[in-house]
Amino acid sequence: MEKFVINIGRQLGSGGKRIAEQLAQELGINCYDKRLLDLAAQESGFAKELFEHSDENKGLLDNIMHMRFLFGTTSGESFCSNVLSEESLFQFQSEAIRKCAEKESCIFVGRCADYILRDHPHCLNIFIAADESDRIKHVSERKGISLKEAEKLLKKAENTRRNYYNFYTGKTWGASESYDLCINISRLGYDKSFDIVLNFVKEFLAGVQ
Repeated sequence: MEKFVINIGRQLGSGGKRIAEQLAQELGINCYDKRLLDLAAQESGFAKELFEHSDENKGLLDNIMHMRFLFGTTSGESFCSNVLSEESLFQFQSEAIRKCAEKESCIFVGRCADYILRDHPHCLNIFIAADESDRIKHVSERKGISLKEAEKLLKKAENTRRNYYNFYTGKTWGASESYDLCINISRLGYDKSFDIVLNFVKEFLAGVQ
């Protein structure tokens, strides 16, 4: 079989990462999420901590853009330096994704991989969603925080994720036209939803020669 890639986009607290990891186990392939930071560090020669910091602060670029519109170009040098830094880190991460996809069949979670690998001949893009109430509850349980705190965290994290994706891809995060399959876990529950995703993937793979 030719090499293939499956890209999983997901709402925070939807169970998308769990689906990606379970799919990888079923298919006997690697699943890359934060492991990509290690690969990007190796690719660039920079410290992994630099990529971790960038990964935890994806809103930086958006904040810089906002400040530029507020204050004009008076801080132009600082603005350009920060944008260049973020762009460079994104490019190193993108190259790590491409090299993984060339070397092996695998699954990527987030990281704009659907856009980065848009020219891959055997690429399947899936988006996992869930009702907000279910996602808030899941985040609350996982983090050990109140529902109110979980709701605030979820909204902030998803806004950052959306801005990051939209900025680098020129597309709209979560928009159905960007994916081959979109599924709301809350409708049928995790197990039945996973079966649907797995069967969809198997049908796709049947056409990969």
